[in-house]
Amino acid sequence: MTGIIHPQQARRFLLARQGLLGAKRFKGAQGLLAYVRQVGCVQYDPVDVCGKSHELAFLARVKGFSREMLACELYQRRTLLDYFDKNMCILSVEDWPYLAFTRQSFRNHTRSAEAVDAIASEVLNAVHQRGCLSAQELGIKEKADWYWSSTSLGRAALETLYFRGDLVVHHKSGTVKSYALASDCLPAELLAAPCPLENERALQKWQVKRRIGAVGLLWNAASDAWLGVNGLNAQARNECFDALLAAGEIAPLQVEGIDKPLYLLSAERELLEACAQPLTSEKRVALLAPLDCLMWDRRLIAALFHFSYKWEIYTPESQRRYGYYVLPVLYGEGFAGRVEPVCDRREGILWVQRFWPENGFAVTNRFLWAMEDALDRLRAFHGLSRVCWRDAWMQPAGDLP
Repeated sequence: MTGIIHPQQARRFLLARQGLLGAKRFKGAQGLLAYVRQVGCVQYDPVDVCGKSHELAFLARVKGFSREMLACELYQRRTLLDYFDKNMCILSVEDWPYLAFTRQSFRNHTRSAEAVDAIASEVLNAVHQRGCLSAQELGIKEKADWYWSSTSLGRAALETLYFRGDLVVHHKSGTVKSYALASDCLPAELLAAPCPLENERALQKWQVKRRIGAVGLLWNAASDAWLGVNGLNAQARNECFDALLAAGEIAPLQVEGIDKPLYLLSAERELLEACAQPLTSEKRVALLAPLDCLMWDRRLIAALFHFSYKWEIYTPESQRRYGYYVLPVLYGEGFAGRVEPVCDRREGILWVQRFWPENGFAVTNRFLWAMEDALDRLRAFHGLSRVCWRDAWMQPAGDLP
């Protein structure tokens, strides 16, 4: 056991490791790559009320982040990759060999596989001839059974071949993906590299370690942090933790007031020790994405920070406590509350619909200046002209809007 520590030390450790404590330490394109490599994957979501979830995650940490920077790394330099890890994610292209089991799973099990296989050669040849193709450009209109509802066979074929690793995303126009041959976009030595993992249990162990590193601290319990780790039931999870502990790759940690031990990467113990004392006097506001990796285990966040968060996008409006797309507001070493920003691109306004301070949080001028700075960065990211606050912009936490 690493020892018993105060919750404040655990909080500082999480925030420092996440690049959310004090001034931003991830800077520019190199910082973007460093952050993705550190957390393994950044969860993608297409909903865009005030920025997509992955964009908000990068914006909170990476100084100078822009959509153009991300598109360059994904689709020009190809240091990053769109693919599956914790659901659809952005991850380092260096992880391609580790994804072999995922690609094989899609070769074995895909909806409408027989119909797709019948036209796969035709589709791959068309993509090769054109360089890249979207489903609309492919023009195969016949319907196929697909994951959410029926779709065109052309789209099903392109996505299946992408899932299997024959294609990669060449570029996106809004939410429309154009695909290219993986062999035309990725280095031959990377495509030919063998998977470093000997079996699916080794893959689970690799993914469990990766998720602990993504969050910083996790417990051995059911959690959304394990989404996408196939077959990770309680027994398999216990075996992964036991193997990682035996190999000295993770270390247990006891936090005052929390019954279960938490686990961190063994390589991070020096940072944990440094976090016994405040690392910085500078406080800034970070607007966290709903699917931010810090928030993957919300029960853990509630236990450590006494901050309870639910993403209410799928909650019926009449049952929402806060709003449709509400962001956690981090200030210094804790959570100040939550905020609902909405982009009005036609008028060029970032509207602040409501801010809910946490019970007992003092809304000082210094906090408001930090909040305005974070909102102004969000405004600039979207190319909007101004930030406007609704008249009734503040609501105490716990009250219904």
